[in-house]
Amino acid sequence: MPGEAAAAAYTSCADFVARERDGADRHEWLAGHVYAMAGGTLAHGALGAAAASELRSIALGCGCVVYGSDAMVRVTATGLASYPDASVVCGPLAVDPDNARAMTNPSVVVEVLSKRTEAYDRGEKFAHYRRLASLGDYVLVSQTEVALEVYSREGDTWVLRTAGPGESVPLSAMAGRLAADRVYAGVALEEPAAEAAS
Repeated sequence: MPGEAAAAAYTSCADFVARERDGADRHEWLAGHVYAMAGGTLAHGALGAAAASELRSIALGCGCVVYGSDAMVRVTATGLASYPDASVVCGPLAVDPDNARAMTNPSVVVEVLSKRTEAYDRGEKFAHYRRLASLGDYVLVSQTEVALEVYSREGDTWVLRTAGPGESVPLSAMAGRLAADRVYAGVALEEPAAEAAS
């Protein structure tokens, strides 16, 4: 991820696209540098899938489509190409002209937080995502406690709403609420010490 060691040589977007198409591992690309994406814990994978499932139950009534962690998002304004844990597109899908495997117009983006990526997800990565004119909600999911954070675009500002046990949070991109208990149902959360060591 940006901020960590990158490949020494410059990598063009075209070469990155070919590498992602032919390789088994996933990477982020920014300004000619390729960054290996961290492997997730079991809780991370379960929470990403659960968030996508809950979003899909909302999206079905709104004409939106939910994508899992294999769908790439490209921020054309900054060049970032990344794989969020889940994303939603409302309306026609817009595809990056330089990368037919990447969408450019997500309405919702979900990231499951980990000790290694939390600062990046909250800071630099969110700064990239905010440049997406289509984005209405940025959802952060803790994997150490039942806690959802949703940053929703309201005009030129972003408003934070949170949900813990027994609570839900509204989405601005779709008519619905994300319920914390449903996202976390059946998921064995990581102990903070164990998650930090992974």
